[in-house]
Amino acid sequence: MVHPDQVKDAIRRALPDSSVEVEDLTGGGDHLQVRVISAAFEGLNRVKQHQLVYGALRSELASEAIHALAVQTSTPT
Repeated sequence: MVHPDQVKDAIRRALPDSSVEVEDLTGGGDHLQVRVISAAFEGLNRVKQHQLVYGALRSELASEAIHALAVQTSTPT
């Protein structure tokens, strides 16, 4: 289990300009949905964008503190 603020902080460390929203889908803290907006995604396909987010949460995913992660990414408008 991981607190949504920890997820936000981890993503913001990796993508300092990002706007991050985290939703706990089940209330258990291990099934999360994140929405990340970052200029770092400019010119990257969706797979590369998601890889940046997964990379920021590598330890949480490896330890299974996060069991399931739904990711939505976009660039600033």
